[in-house]
Amino acid sequence: MFYSFARWVLAVLAVIFNGRYTTVNKEKLPAGNYVLVGPHRTWWDPLYFAIATWPKTFTFMAKIELFKNPILRFILNHGHAFPVDREHPGPSVIKTPVKALKNTDMSLIMFPSGSRHSNEMKGGALMIAKMAGVPVVPAVYQGPLTLSGLLKREKITIAYGDPIMIDRKTKLNDEAIAVFGDTLTAAFDDIDKEVDPTFVYVDQHPEKGQK
Repeated sequence: MFYSFARWVLAVLAVIFNGRYTTVNKEKLPAGNYVLVGPHRTWWDPLYFAIATWPKTFTFMAKIELFKNPILRFILNHGHAFPVDREHPGPSVIKTPVKALKNTDMSLIMFPSGSRHSNEMKGGALMIAKMAGVPVVPAVYQGPLTLSGLLKREKITIAYGDPIMIDRKTKLNDEAIAVFGDTLTAAFDDIDKEVDPTFVYVDQHPEKGQK
């Protein structure tokens, strides 16, 4: 109930402050659960993923530091988020989303690089999708990367790619993770070019990725 209300509020605010967004290839989304993955370009791209992919409901990861604030903790807990300790991730990082994908009607929004300032693909999405037996769906956000651009109503597009099925026999080793990362990178590039052949993503704070 809270999730649906919050998403409706966010959708209204998105229209008020930025205008109507565009979706591309939404028909490619599977009927069942899946892991929706994308390159993390702004702090609001997960919000647009959740809004644009309505009526699908999602769970998602949020860094544990956000749960220290009681107001944010209430919002995150009731918005189907679960905490992740990036410095010391435990088994729950995998078990919690796998359980949700298997036992509820919620899919998962996830950013394989784990950060807005990293391009290195990690293996979490591959492991979760394999264990849950669901496909991975690549998606991209194209639009303003700064708050000023958002408020100037620069165009926003959310686009989806073809679902990627994970073979149950796939071994979760470094080679498989590297191949999966290359597959996702190529999928993101293809989707970006389909939306705008001239698109080039530029990190607004590259220095943060060097820390």
